[in-house]
Amino acid sequence: MALSQLLTSHIQEAAQKLFGITLDNVELQATRRDFEGDITMVIFPLLKLVKSNPAELGNKIGQYLAENTAEVERFNVVSGFLNLVISDKYYINFFNAIKDNARYGYKSAEAGGKAIMVEYASPNTNKPLHLGHVRNVLLGYSVAEILKASGKKVYKTQIINDRGIHICKSMLAWEQFGNGETPETEGVKGDKLVGKYYVEFDKAYKNQINDLIDNGLNEEEAKKQAPILLQAQEMLRQWEAGDPEVVKLWEMMNSWVYEGFDTTFKNIGVDFDKNYYESNTYLLGKDVVEQGLEKGVFEKDLDGSVWIDLTPDGLDRKIVLRSDGTAVYMTQDIGTAIQRVKDFPDVGGMVYTVGNEQDYHFKVLFLILKKLGFSWAESLYHLSYGMVDLPSGKMKSREGTVVDADDLMDEMMVTAKAISEELGKLEGYSDEEKERLYKIIGLGALKYYILKVDPKKRILFDPKESVDFAGNTGPFIQYTYARIQSLIRKADFNFSQSLNAADINLHEKEKELLKAIAQFPNIIQSAADNHSPALVANYVYDLVKEYNSFYQSVPVLGSEVENEKIFRVQLSKKVGETIKSAFALLGIDVPERM
Repeated sequence: MALSQLLTSHIQEAAQKLFGITLDNVELQATRRDFEGDITMVIFPLLKLVKSNPAELGNKIGQYLAENTAEVERFNVVSGFLNLVISDKYYINFFNAIKDNARYGYKSAEAGGKAIMVEYASPNTNKPLHLGHVRNVLLGYSVAEILKASGKKVYKTQIINDRGIHICKSMLAWEQFGNGETPETEGVKGDKLVGKYYVEFDKAYKNQINDLIDNGLNEEEAKKQAPILLQAQEMLRQWEAGDPEVVKLWEMMNSWVYEGFDTTFKNIGVDFDKNYYESNTYLLGKDVVEQGLEKGVFEKDLDGSVWIDLTPDGLDRKIVLRSDGTAVYMTQDIGTAIQRVKDFPDVGGMVYTVGNEQDYHFKVLFLILKKLGFSWAESLYHLSYGMVDLPSGKMKSREGTVVDADDLMDEMMVTAKAISEELGKLEGYSDEEKERLYKIIGLGALKYYILKVDPKKRILFDPKESVDFAGNTGPFIQYTYARIQSLIRKADFNFSQSLNAADINLHEKEKELLKAIAQFPNIIQSAADNHSPALVANYVYDLVKEYNSFYQSVPVLGSEVENEKIFRVQLSKKVGETIKSAFALLGIDVPERM
């Protein structure tokens, strides 16, 4: 049982015996560093139940705990706060219980429990993945791993947007300007080649608009009448009608993109349990609209279009089927959500990792699914996140100014290489070891820099700043982990035996480290509840700062007291394991040497 749970139980017992009251909630927090203590109870809420003053209440409860529990050694009261000093014995027993548990902090999924499906990535097949996608996939993957660690069964999925006017634009431009180019003939990834022709389409489109304006049309008319746009719209109609030649071209170019996406996902270190494709799902949901009409959830307008009136819920009217019977995106999303539960019957909730520009869409989607009567709709969550900016400004796909995800990862490795060589940390490494290390550092820097920020906040991403070996960065934490591994390799004595409270006297810095390690399970649960990898990222940074303070304050291998030396190596080892476990939840590797 966690310390907070133990203390809560003891305090509730004290309240019953001392004051004859049932205390449902106990407010505990870490003791402020300028006071003696480890855990602090907030006394003020108790004043509503017991007529007394805070100091008297605090002293009575503190005295009871000190006399009747093994955990509380002594106490002090400051204003309305009861500061409890936890015994060394408790911390040493706690450490002995977890020091050999490689999965410390992680929970196993309950048999028969409901699963959660996490959707992320969801790219369009007209361009490569870019920096915005990077934040999306890192957030989605990390939240999935955190939910798993909190004891949930998780399915990872994406829906690939492989149909529509955007892909037809790339297809048409390749047909007109490509001269039969393929990824093999050009020596490029398929998604990059297709993205090139998306940009080519936009160039041709703008030129045609300008020509039409020169010939007397206004800008709005020119945009609608540009021949290349009309051709793309016709190609989309042909695709939807199943034209063999158009479908064949679509299959070829999309296969190039899928292969390119797979390479990028592998390089960045994320995976999926199932892919959905919009080309297979865009007709889903129409049958649900019919069922919703029968239930009175939807209403039909005079023109035949189908709507839902959400104004009583503070939203607006939303169309779910056009008058010609064609679906809108909302219809597809309704149908896809239902299909996913059919495919995975144990799914009891879903997390959608999508930028904050879609906040309203998901409010509407979730509300519609609830009104349709799906019980799992109560457990839908929109993992809304802010955009990623660069010092150079906003990115634009059509103009080819997007920061390509592959290029960004390459740049991160180059930056890691430059800084590592400048610091002279790579003596004795082979070229292969260096390249592997550059990748670990570069990707670690990228992932940590993005994930340490609350998902809802916008990010200004600075590659060079992210690879700094000092401060709140991935490389700083990785370096501490590597230092710990070096220390363990140098420990030329047996440090495996367990020590008890009689064998050692805890140094203040050791106790602070133990308190930090003890927080890890709660951090995982809190990160899962809040869908926030930032809580894990900033926890591990605080843990590393605490370890470095310990490392600088007390001798580890240099201690002349054998039991101290053994315990401090064991403690260092556990800190290293906790760093590794926390970084695994962020999708970040740690190097054994650095």
